[in-house]
This record gives sequence, C-alpha cells and structure tokens, in this order.
Amino acid sequence: MDLIPAPSIDLISLAPALVLSVFGMGVLILDLFIGKDKSILVFMSLLGLFLTTVVTFAKGGLPVYSFQGSYVVDHFSIFFIFIFAISSALAIMLSVNYNRQENIKVGEYYSLILFCTVGMIILASSTDLIMIFLGIEIVSICLYILAGIRRNDTRSNEAALKYFLLGAFATGFLLYGMALLYGATGSTQLMKIALALKTGKVVSKPLLLMGAVLLIIGFGFKVASVPFHMWAPDVYQGAPTPITAFMSVGPKAAVLASFFRVFVHAMPDMAESWVLVLSIVAVLSMFVGNLGAIVQTNIKRLLAYSSVSHIGYILIALIAKNSLGSASLLFYLLAYAFTTFGAFAIVIILGRRGDEKLEIDNYSGLAYRHPVLALCMAIFLMSLGGLPPLAGFVGKFYIFSAAIKEGHVPLVVIAVLNTAVSFYYYLKVIVYMYMREPAGEFHPTLAPLSLLVVAIAVFGTLQLGIFPGPIISLAQQ
Repeated sequence: MDLIPAPSIDLISLAPALVLSVFGMGVLILDLFIGKDKSILVFMSLLGLFLTTVVTFAKGGLPVYSFQGSYVVDHFSIFFIFIFAISSALAIMLSVNYNRQENIKVGEYYSLILFCTVGMIILASSTDLIMIFLGIEIVSICLYILAGIRRNDTRSNEAALKYFLLGAFATGFLLYGMALLYGATGSTQLMKIALALKTGKVVSKPLLLMGAVLLIIGFGFKVASVPFHMWAPDVYQGAPTPITAFMSVGPKAAVLASFFRVFVHAMPDMAESWVLVLSIVAVLSMFVGNLGAIVQTNIKRLLAYSSVSHIGYILIALIAKNSLGSASLLFYLLAYAFTTFGAFAIVIILGRRGDEKLEIDNYSGLAYRHPVLALCMAIFLMSLGGLPPLAGFVGKFYIFSAAIKEGHVPLVVIAVLNTAVSFYYYLKVIVYMYMREPAGEFHPTLAPLSLLVVAIAVFGTLQLGIFPGPIISLAQQ
C-alpha cells in the first residue's frame, strides 16, 4: 500500500458518521419530551440510517482520506456502511414489538444502536490503530449497555456483566498489541506500517510478531472466534433477542473490516506468520462452533455456536488475501446479515411476554399450524448451512474459491466437512417443525414490522443466492 498524502479533514467523507451522530443525539433529546410511546424515536432512527446511506454515496473520486490519512472513505468502507445500515435498521424494526412485549420503554435503546453504528462506521473506515481502538470502544460500550438493557432480568444482567468483564480483558490484549506494533514500526498508521515492513525498517521482529499475535487475540474476542468465544453463548442467550441478532452481524462485520485492513493491507509482507495462526483459529472455530451447536437445545445458544463456526469460514477469506477473498468477505457478510436477522425474527414472532419459546422443542409441529413461518425459518437455516441455491451457499462458494486460488486446499476440505456437519443441527430444527406433533399452542405476534423484516430477509436470501452476479461484481470493486 502506497503512502498517500491527504488533506487534514474532508467533511463530506465524514458525513455518514456525522449525520448518524446528530440523529443519535436527536433521539436522546427528543426522548425527554415524549411519553411512553416511542414510535417517533423509531421513525427518527430509521430516517437517520436512511440519510446516512444516502450521504455515503455523496463523495466521488474515491478513495478520500481525512485526519492525515487516518480515516478513509473507499469502496470497501462504503460496502460495509451499507451492511451496517441494513443491520441497524432491521434490528430497530425487530425491536419495536419486542420492546413493547418485554416492557422495555427506554428511549436510549434506539440512540445506543445509532451510536454503535457510528462506531462501526469508524471501524470500517479507519486506517490508523488509534482510530480503530476508538471505534472498537464506541461499539463495545454501546453493546455492553444494550445487552443488559432489561434491568429486571437476571439473565440480561448476567450477559452484560460477562460481556463487560471479558471485553475489558480482551481490550487490554488489543491495546498492548497496538503498542508493540507502534514500537516495532514507529507508526500507528497502517500505510506507514506497511511501508516499514516493505522496506525492512522494523526495530524488532519479535516485537512485531508479538504485537500481531496480541492483535489476533483482541480481534478474535470481538468476533467470537475460538478460543476467544466463551462469552458468546451466554451473552446471546441473555441479551434481548433483537440485540442478539444485531451483535451477531453488524459489530462483527465492523471488526472484520478492521481485521482485514490491519493484516491484509498493513502486514502482507509477514503473511506467512499470521496466515498460519489464522488458519489454526479458523479450523478450531469451525469444529468447536459446529460440535457445540449439535448439543444445544436452546435456539439462541444454537445460533450463537453457529455464528462461531461462521467466523471460521469468514477467516478463510482473510487468509486467501486476494481480490476474490475481499469480495467474498463482503458478499458473505451481507448474506449472513439477511439469514441471521430472518432466523431471529422468527424467534421473536413466536415468542410472547414471559415465554419467548427459545427451546427447540417449542418448534415442534410449527409447519402444521403456521406453514409460512416454518418455510421461512427453513430457508434461513438452510442458507446458514450452505444449501444451494440460497445466499449462504454462494457465499461459501466464493470464499472457498478464493482459498483454492491461493493453494489452501486442505483448509477448504476441512471447511467443506464442517459444512456437512452443520447440516445436522440445522436439519434438527427443521425436523422438529415438519416431522413432530405440535407440543403446544402457538400464539405468534404478527407485528407488521417484524413480518416486514422476515420478508426482506427472505428476499435478500433468495436474491443473493439466485442472482449473485451484481452484488459480487460490486464487491469486487
């Protein structure tokens, strides 16, 4: 990566983060003047996300750098901002009826989602270790609060406390790794780090390697890769279900964007070292995630372990470190957003106050009582498993193709075997829905916005699976 001189600040390139920050503060202030009905906050939050998406495309002549090259708007970050906007909008739409059902009447709920999205935008656009750390902290603080937003629920409190304690511990590794990287190269900017590695101007190679390892630990915790995944099942189970869906998509995508920039863009000259470590982490994530999901009886814990295994697949795109790898990373994350939000939307629709129906047994006979909901859930689960012609299959196909292109055939073989294993627990839920007698009455909450999320997710899953060409072409830019 060449060092590019840049103007200090470009306000147009900062517009997405600035617009969303203004709306986040606006939601907070407006909450002071309204009653218990938070509908206007929902509208204002969705409007903020829409305008953020619009202004994202307002800048031509990309890439554009700000803050002396520490912040960049390029095609890579724009695609991620699009994913973040979709994820946050779907989370807010799912939250409307859920919050009413669970008696969550705090207006800061929506502003926290917006501020978390601001942190995600900063993460995806940062080309400096200090900016990356700032983005991670904004995202993390918002998620700690959102995980424990149900203050009267002990499981929610437990989830928030575990997430906070382990997150603070992992942040120490991340920050120390950044300090070592700065000590070895003399800079926190990714372009200057890449230049130092390319020209051999590294103070200490062991210091550099140790910094890279600590960064992998820090990033690994944030994306819940093995062996740094221990927080995920408990936090996913205890957090409000819309927040569980949100944190499994948006924040992870943001951290993966930084992960990609730091290792693929800034450290290509020491790829032999970090590729081996990431390969081990990817294999462990796939095996532990899939084997852990097999024994789960709680649908949220099952999806938590499933997300761990998906991180294993996604890391293969980083390991491939080629143009197809970066395109497949973007495509897979977009496909994963639709399928994950769709699955959690069905979980929310089937639940009710005091009984969220989170056990797999609760899905027995769903196809007999509500065949459309069962069909949608089956589509999402099969896409997560990687069944053609759904989005999950196409995403895995591109990732595996990128890895084979770079000669990582054994890694792809392991990933394919793990994909086959994953069908066991995805099919288990489908078997309960279609081949078991109903265990009880279903009283789904057919709220319009929740049904709209399901419809959007089904459309996105089928569209990306059957007609992937336009999106993968866009991602390859």
